[in-house]
Amino acid sequence: QVQLVESGGGLVQPGGSLRLSCAASGSIFRINVMAWYRQAPGKERELVATITSDGSGNYANSVKGRFTISRENAKNTVVLQMNSLRPEDTAIYYCNVDISPPLGVRRVYWGQGTQVTVSS
Repeated sequence: QVQLVESGGGLVQPGGSLRLSCAASGSIFRINVMAWYRQAPGKERELVATITSDGSGNYANSVKGRFTISRENAKNTVVLQMNSLRPEDTAIYYCNVDISPPLGVRRVYWGQGTQVTVSS
């Protein structure tokens, strides 16, 4: 089994910064793509950023230049650094990790979600 534990959400004023972290543990042979999604009230879940195993990142247009995704492979962790936050960034943020186990089938896991609220 695999567990994902997220941390780092909270309340921040517009223009502020937050750092989200997601750590994977358990039966892991290799971690493939890691990603962050978000879901605002009344809206569908949307992709925020992805990072491949070799560190190549991609971003939604709405966060380009403000958010940075990174990973620490030795710690099985993915980080989302969010700067210049806006009220429209308010959402629950979920990490999403594609994992190959030592034995068995590769699958995608979701974190429990962490609330980010941007408000004055």
